[in-house]
Amino acid sequence: MLRTPLINVMTSAAQKAARGLTRDFGEVEHLQVSKKGPADFVSTADKKAEAVLFEELQKARPKYGFLMEERGEIEGSDTSNRWIIDPLDGTTNFLHGIPQFAISIALERDGQIFAAVVYNPVTDEMFAAEKGQGAFLGGRRMRVSARRDMAQSLFSTGIPFLGRENHELFISQLSSVMAVSAGVRRFGAASLDLAWVAAGRYEGFWEQNLQPWDMAAGMLLVTEAGGFVSDLAGGRDMLSRGDVAAGNDAMHQALLKTLRAAKAG
Repeated sequence: MLRTPLINVMTSAAQKAARGLTRDFGEVEHLQVSKKGPADFVSTADKKAEAVLFEELQKARPKYGFLMEERGEIEGSDTSNRWIIDPLDGTTNFLHGIPQFAISIALERDGQIFAAVVYNPVTDEMFAAEKGQGAFLGGRRMRVSARRDMAQSLFSTGIPFLGRENHELFISQLSSVMAVSAGVRRFGAASLDLAWVAAGRYEGFWEQNLQPWDMAAGMLLVTEAGGFVSDLAGGRDMLSRGDVAAGNDAMHQALLKTLRAAKAG
């Protein structure tokens, strides 16, 4: 496991927040749930986890700022460093009793993602990376898949749901990737999808309509595992555009080419 002081702070915060999520996941039918938007739910578990992460990270690095799903942006006196946090990525999975969700913590330093932790409490898989130090799953260093043939490659994505745009474009993209690949999976947590690309489980991943906290940590995991990440136009504006494509060098380019050829309507 990557054991730098910064990663230790982040993994400790994730594990502490995970205790409440694990308890609530065991009693998911009793959760108080309020509707936040179209098909976008927030539970008491989500809010409690974010409160724990905020408290633990602020205690460890009191001058850093925050960008959080529930509390929004909180400026710190240290304007170079900002935590980007999703306390429960995969809320819909969580509320349906599906054990595919994660705590995602990224540290943005001078506009670049510098450190990342993605933790699935149910499987106890801790993905971590620090810029220039590599990416790790527990005690094992991760590398992206070495497959270079799209016909043998497995991809993951996120499907637009109620209230989201670009349904027709997504269907076209999905059809295009399905036609040339070994398959496409949809597991419902972008941070874990990116972590799985880093671990070599998927050859590539793409999604649109994302928020920075959905993908910030996962993007660094991929690049530190030897992969490539861009927006769907092939640029580096993932966090501002809200779309992302990731994979090894061959599959990243092949995926972008396939997606660009897809047309809505």
